[in-house]
Amino acid sequence: MFKKRLLILGTRGIPGNYGGFETFAERLALYLKTKDWDVVVYCQSIGKEAGETTWNGITLVNIPVPKNSAFWSIIFDLKCTFHALKQPGIILLLGYNTAIFSLLYSLKKRIVITNMDGMEWWRRRWNIFQKAWLFLNERCAIWFSQHLIADHPQIKMYFLEQGIPGHQVSSIPYCSDAVVKADVNLLRQFELTKSRYALVIARSEPENSILEIVSAFSQRHRGYKLVILGNYVPAENPYHKEVLAAASEEVIFTGAIYDKEILNALRFHAGLYIHGHKVGGTNPSLIEALAAGMPVLAHYNRFNYWVAGSEARYFYDQDDCGVQLQQLLDDRDVLRAMSQASLLRYEKLFSDNQDLKAYRDLLLTFTDEVVDNVPTTPVTSRPAVKI
Repeated sequence: MFKKRLLILGTRGIPGNYGGFETFAERLALYLKTKDWDVVVYCQSIGKEAGETTWNGITLVNIPVPKNSAFWSIIFDLKCTFHALKQPGIILLLGYNTAIFSLLYSLKKRIVITNMDGMEWWRRRWNIFQKAWLFLNERCAIWFSQHLIADHPQIKMYFLEQGIPGHQVSSIPYCSDAVVKADVNLLRQFELTKSRYALVIARSEPENSILEIVSAFSQRHRGYKLVILGNYVPAENPYHKEVLAAASEEVIFTGAIYDKEILNALRFHAGLYIHGHKVGGTNPSLIEALAAGMPVLAHYNRFNYWVAGSEARYFYDQDDCGVQLQQLLDDRDVLRAMSQASLLRYEKLFSDNQDLKAYRDLLLTFTDEVVDNVPTTPVTSRPAVKI
């Protein structure tokens, strides 16, 4: 009865209005539902009552917290863990930030699969104590998971180097739907002209090279716009203040945008996508840029190079970024060739729901074990949510 039941934890919930993990959780849940899986997604809610709702046939377990913060995210994950312990099914953790709680699953002999995300404890934004916490949780994910998922071959290699057997680690890069058309009229609200702007979609953090990109672009008048998505709060964040101060009048800060039609329009009609991530794996925003056929200028590192391929352009630092921008922005022939290369790269590696099919195949290898290790309460009479 419980052979095809999955509990998804580690995100803020679906529908996805936050970031890559939420978008992926939504895609995976909807896909598995079409394959006759019973899917449960844990959702962080603010100002709402605890309880279960249904969205497109997927069970949403709503767990309230007072506000968005690191502390309350940990409390949210702990509450999710206590609830999931009482539910039948495979546990899928998206991210290892609180994998220490997986000890509880281990004690109950539950099947846990953990998506290890990027190299989280490498990131510059964390202080020494935060890095220690993340490193501890990385170890816990290794100790208490039956299987690890790396979203990039280089991340899988890292875990193999830690001595983890190859059959316990899978490399499953993210995929995305192709963007074949988009409403150009949606650009009007930003006063943008088709193909006359570059686009950056990233969290406003130092390891994403936002300051370097903005500074490089703002060195001279470009006759081009640079569009930066994301929230910038200079009163609360010194880095945000520095980025805003470095921007010329040709840089546009739109704030966070989650409307898919607007995002698709911004991607599809942009002249160039700039990706500054220095740490991480297969970043969904880079995949989405390839899916929209965008020419890509990325920070040069092993993660980005594997994703975007040899036909993309790369920069090492701020000065090099400025040189690449000067060469690219008005060279339509080169940009057109880069656009075609992006589409070919997307079609080869990141199309046709290859990631969702790989997850389904992996999950099916654990279904017999789930029957032996879960509570016997029928799905139709699940215990009420107790938060």
